[in-house]
Formats: sequence, structure tokens, C-alpha cells
Amino acid sequence: MSIKNKLKSFFSFEDEYEYIDEETYADSNPEPEQTGKNSNVISLKSMQQSSKLVLCEPRMYNEAQEIADHLKNRKAVVINLQRVDHHQAKRIVDFLSGTVYAINGDIQKLGQQTFLCTPDNVDVSGSISDMFDDHQSDHDQRW
Repeated sequence: MSIKNKLKSFFSFEDEYEYIDEETYADSNPEPEQTGKNSNVISLKSMQQSSKLVLCEPRMYNEAQEIADHLKNRKAVVINLQRVDHHQAKRIVDFLSGTVYAINGDIQKLGQQTFLCTPDNVDVSGSISDMFDDHQSDHDQRW
């Protein structure tokens, strides 16, 4: 090759592409390949597990921990507070409100002295109106 051709090829503007071989690394957690269908598979075991609802009628504040244990075990609880005095009933509701908050659940008043506490896996829809008789004292109505 002549010097003229060497200089021409050195300074030419020919399209040159640089190929870089990238190394591929195997993922430690390979994603499973999806088939052409969208899979909406739900475990039958989770569908067969029945939800539990526990009815409680505490007679003293010490029974509030047992009710909280039901909530921690993901069971809904209906509490009737007619058998405890007003002061202890307020303490029970306060304790259960803290428990429900800790487990991301919900507490709802169903009646004058009846409450529904639910864990986060239970959805409650609808509401109950708050209607009381006029002859009852304000002390019994206020929570």
C-alpha cells in the first residue's frame, strides 16, 4: 500500500462502528417467564379459611387483654359493655382503641354500649345511626 492510500484511509470519514461485547451476568433470582395468559391465580387455602367473629361481654377491665388477643389473632370482636360500670367501660374502649390502632384495624360504635373492633383483614361497610332515647342521662350516652 502506498503512503498516499495510508494517509487517505487514516483521515477518511468512513463510518466506523465500535462493537463492545458486554458480559451478561446470571441473576441470582431469575424472574419466571410468563406465558401468554394473565394468571389470576388465588390460593384455595386462603379462600377456604373462614373469618371468625367473637362476641365478648366483659365484666371487668382485666378482660380487655383477652379481647385484644382475639384482635391480634385477626378475629373481629363485638363487645357488649352493659355489664361493666361506665368508668371501666371507658377504660376498656380506650385500651381496645390503642390495640386497634397498633394493628391498623378499626373500631366502630354499634349501639349505646356495643362496639365492633376489626383487624385490618376485615372490611366493614355501612353505618348505624346514633339514635338514643331522650330519657337517658348524658352520662350514659357520652363516650
